Amino acid sequence: MAIVLDGSGLTIEKLVKIARHNEPVELHPDALERIKVCRAMLEKKIEAREIMYGVNTGIGEFSEVVLDDDQVRDFQKYLIYNHSAGIGDPMPLEFVRGAMAARVNVHAHGNSGVRPEITQTLIDMLNKGVTPFVCQKGSVGACGDLAPMAQIAELMMGEGSAYYQGELLDGKTALDRAGIPVPGLKARDGLAVINGSNVMTAMGALFLYDANRWLKQAEIAAAMSLEALRANMRPYSAKLHEVRGFRGAVRSAEAIRKVVAGGDLAENRIKCKVQDAYSMRSTPQVIGAAHDALAYARSQVEIELNGVGDNPIFFPEENLQLSGANFQGTPVAVPMDMAGACVTMISVMSERRMNRLNNPALSVGLPPFLTKGAGMFSGLMLSQYTADSLIVEQRILSTPASIQSIPAAADQEDFVSMGMNTAIKNVQILDNAYGVLGIEMMAAAQALDFREYTFGAGTSKAKEVVRRHVAFLDVDRPLYPDHTKMKEVVQSYEVLDEVEAVVGSLE
Repeated sequence: MAIVLDGSGLTIEKLVKIARHNEPVELHPDALERIKVCRAMLEKKIEAREIMYGVNTGIGEFSEVVLDDDQVRDFQKYLIYNHSAGIGDPMPLEFVRGAMAARVNVHAHGNSGVRPEITQTLIDMLNKGVTPFVCQKGSVGACGDLAPMAQIAELMMGEGSAYYQGELLDGKTALDRAGIPVPGLKARDGLAVINGSNVMTAMGALFLYDANRWLKQAEIAAAMSLEALRANMRPYSAKLHEVRGFRGAVRSAEAIRKVVAGGDLAENRIKCKVQDAYSMRSTPQVIGAAHDALAYARSQVEIELNGVGDNPIFFPEENLQLSGANFQGTPVAVPMDMAGACVTMISVMSERRMNRLNNPALSVGLPPFLTKGAGMFSGLMLSQYTADSLIVEQRILSTPASIQSIPAAADQEDFVSMGMNTAIKNVQILDNAYGVLGIEMMAAAQALDFREYTFGAGTSKAKEVVRRHVAFLDVDRPLYPDHTKMKEVVQSYEVLDEVEAVVGSLE
């Protein structure tokens, strides 16, 4: 069933379906009528020669330059040309599709002054699989994601390049093969396509969807390590976390209890310490803080997905147009910087538990580096090195981009969000996080194989999934295939899906 875009109700989950799973989209009839009404008002203002930014004026430092009628006709074309100024590798198609869907949802409010043909072309491209070639880098996150969105807008003129049925084609050919007419650009149309933070917001939405699922797997990995380390499970009591009141910690403790339920540790059949190290007993507080941060980021991203990020903004009911800065990406960049840092934080804690599994002074009777042949064999010693290298890169990338503004456009645009940098670095942070967590799961499974007591049903299922892909390390072997395979397993969410099938949702 098609997802109907009407300017409201676009959730992260719906955007993932459109961007990643090619769910078809429709424009709500009321939204189409709002777009038509707004466009009619704009055209009357053009006829009356009312001065409007980006319609009959230049942009940025040139906003005081008023264009004549001939220039108004050609201005949108040159606007798109000069803003198609990105650089580097192609952006993943799901990011481009997500940005297109988000932009349609902006238009659906009927405040952008765009022609309905432009909005419909974006919808047709989504539904028929025409995805513009967009360079990944070049946006500063204000006035919106101009450079990448301009490459999308090139298709409105039958220019640029686009992927269609697995082939990269020139824009006109891609549209022709898909049976999509070229709408052309008239007054306001080009700026109405590019003037919002839609790429960084779409990337943020996809990141948050994946990071939430990754956090649930971090709880599974923690449960595996806790059972292998004979942890005291009393710090996971619901009462303990409810009395403090943080929702994320309550949620995280409950998830870990579900995974270990039924095991000897959870049933107090195994002797344990009075207090474990922080990397063990404060896991719910730390992962819980990440849950809370991601929940805030989600709220901000979904506000942006359903808001009017544009400039100028038209209000047909009042025959009014206002120029401001609703394209500014900071409201999304700030929480997304925090979300990326939280993934790094959980990765650091994951590595600390892996260290305890390896270290005979801390592992409560496990063999050194989880090998039966210490000295002759080094076991999982070097797995920790790999995790450490990934975490250092994550730490470097966790420096906030939202404080890194560099003025542009002769200081007319003297504070920008740099939110696209946030979105790009978060992709790498999460990619590394898959590897770190895979290594902890691999080490925890190795440690559990040395224990002779009963584990929780969730822990047992997680270990079963690991063993499906990585064999017990009996004698040393090259570990890079195991590391890479476990990263792929975590990234596929196979562990999460199978554990939740046994113990129920960890949400």
